[in-house]
Amino acid sequence: MRFVIIGGGPAGVHAASYAARLGAEVTVIEKDVLGGAANLWDCVPSKAMIATGNAIKMSQRADRLGLSTQPMYPDLEALKLRVSQITEKLAKSFDQLLGSQGVRVIKGSGRIQSKHEVLATLTDGTEVTIIADAILVATGSRPRIPEWAKVDGDRILATRDAYPPREIPEHLVVIGSGVTGVEFVHMFRSFGSKVSLVVSRQQVLPAKDPEVAAALEADFLESGVSLYKGARAVGIELDSKGVKVLCDDQRVIKGSHALLAIGSVPNSEELGLENAGVFVDRWGQVPVDHHCVSNVPHIYAAGDLSGKLPLASVASMQGRKVAEHVMGLDGRQHRHLDYEKAASAIFTEPEIADVGLAEAEAFAQGRKIRVTKVPFASNPRALIDGDPRGFVKIISDPATSVVLGGSIVGGHAAELISVIAVAVTARLRVTDIVESLLVHPALAEALAEAAE
Repeated sequence: MRFVIIGGGPAGVHAASYAARLGAEVTVIEKDVLGGAANLWDCVPSKAMIATGNAIKMSQRADRLGLSTQPMYPDLEALKLRVSQITEKLAKSFDQLLGSQGVRVIKGSGRIQSKHEVLATLTDGTEVTIIADAILVATGSRPRIPEWAKVDGDRILATRDAYPPREIPEHLVVIGSGVTGVEFVHMFRSFGSKVSLVVSRQQVLPAKDPEVAAALEADFLESGVSLYKGARAVGIELDSKGVKVLCDDQRVIKGSHALLAIGSVPNSEELGLENAGVFVDRWGQVPVDHHCVSNVPHIYAAGDLSGKLPLASVASMQGRKVAEHVMGLDGRQHRHLDYEKAASAIFTEPEIADVGLAEAEAFAQGRKIRVTKVPFASNPRALIDGDPRGFVKIISDPATSVVLGGSIVGGHAAELISVIAVAVTARLRVTDIVESLLVHPALAEALAEAAE
């Protein structure tokens, strides 16, 4: 089986690794680094910077732990080096993994020439035609830049200009209150910037549980963040003093810098998809079925290109499922991806994580549910750590006690949500969590209490 993958991000790397283990002859074409944008520009760099910001915030709470506080400030050069070292280490580990499995990695760009031919253009301009029995396109996405925003990488920033920025903004205006936007708010507020957030709707994180969003808003306001709700940015002006963000309700928000975090655009252009008859929708995405197969049976799409959940974890699992299907393993012990059971996290402070059915979604559907909630304020470990903010909420079926979903706001939420994610995926009952003998003192005890 000759399997050619265009794009070496989470989907491409995992598809290549698993398919190679199953005996495929695999070629990966990647123009930047293995690990893709997740490692180079997005997930890893942003979380590395957030970790630095969290350390600063923790130092500000040191008095709660019986320590004297000392002011801490970010060192941009040291931060830039730290981010690059992490990225290089991860890329090297992927290189070594695929190399050990016999995967051919081509540095360059790929383009489909016909249904079974892929043209690889190497960085030196050399062209190589590769015959493929199966093709996966997993080229990710890029930040969406509207026509009214003239990004210069200096005062007007796209997300990828901020890992790290050339300077710490005195007053940053963040446009976009989704996951990426609120993470930038937290990050730069931790670094000492004054931050204003343009919220086009009436709550931050419009796709999340209102109670979760309210908890984050309260923390933002307490830390001095200015929220401009119901305001949609329509323009950015530069002057000698900084930037002016113009909103459709005539409000003008002044700052030293502006940062755009308003979604992404799939990298589906110049892939030659039309040469193989692959359908691309009006958003630039390649619609796929539950096997990640496009309208052409042997051509697959995964990651942001597939239009499913834009999460690195989802892309990685899609890659694995594609490899199974390519190698004919989908007929036995194969479970389709259930995107509604994907756990997600937002690395603000406090952290936010959720999985499965949300309370507001259940009410909108008229579905009967049981909701139990426990605050971290009563958790011994949270008190020991000096950060009792947030709560655990578990959603279950009142008739069967099966866990349907949950939300966590608080320290280490991204790790704790894994317990609820396993329960949702395995259709465990709340009693399965309650009767687990957990560590004491631990934040996870709040999970068992919420399942009572």
